[in-house]
Amino acid sequence: MYSEDQMLMLSGIQHYVFCARQWALIHIDQVWQDNVLTMEGSLQHNVVDDPEYRQNNGGVITVRGFRVASYALGLTGIADAVELHPATSANGIYFGKYSGYFLPFPIEYKHGSKKSIDCDILQLAAQAMCIEEMYGVAVTQGAIFYRKTNRRQAVEITEEIRRRVRDTSDMMHGLFETGKLPKAPLQAKCRNCSLIDACMPASEAQSDVQTYLNQYMYESPS
Repeated sequence: MYSEDQMLMLSGIQHYVFCARQWALIHIDQVWQDNVLTMEGSLQHNVVDDPEYRQNNGGVITVRGFRVASYALGLTGIADAVELHPATSANGIYFGKYSGYFLPFPIEYKHGSKKSIDCDILQLAAQAMCIEEMYGVAVTQGAIFYRKTNRRQAVEITEEIRRRVRDTSDMMHGLFETGKLPKAPLQAKCRNCSLIDACMPASEAQSDVQTYLNQYMYESPS
């Protein structure tokens, strides 16, 4: 179990899975730069993350800006939205002023479209695992809503996904303890990263300065 002082931002899971160097720049070196994609995403989340918002649709209550934490994972953050589906007392939770019992169903909102890697899924699963620890209830399903396609992707939170969340959390904490930036090669995904100027991935791919000078500036002896 992690202490209060050891808690890391849950949203960092998405950054870490996308690129460990990006995560370290943000969460260790406290570097952040906006680009068009991050600004649009932030504006959309400002609309979604309203903790005072409540919606009741056919008995399903939607709560936004839902704060979550897990001391087993050492993660804390805010779930964009959590739907409370009616349930029995045996498998549900009692939630504040609402009568009856509910089964939490976390929903993560993303600006773009479905990604080829599972960073969004692991972030959602981490939220579900936090809710499980906080309320002592099983959360086996959730969803990711992609604004670009205006579609919701259902996610089954399997044991394999949970294992990957735990492994990712352990790696994040391990890297945070070292305080070091990992190396990262220049890749196609770097083009859309708002931290590319601070990261300088191209320089990471180059050899040392003396080798560079020998190869490109100095003439070879005859």
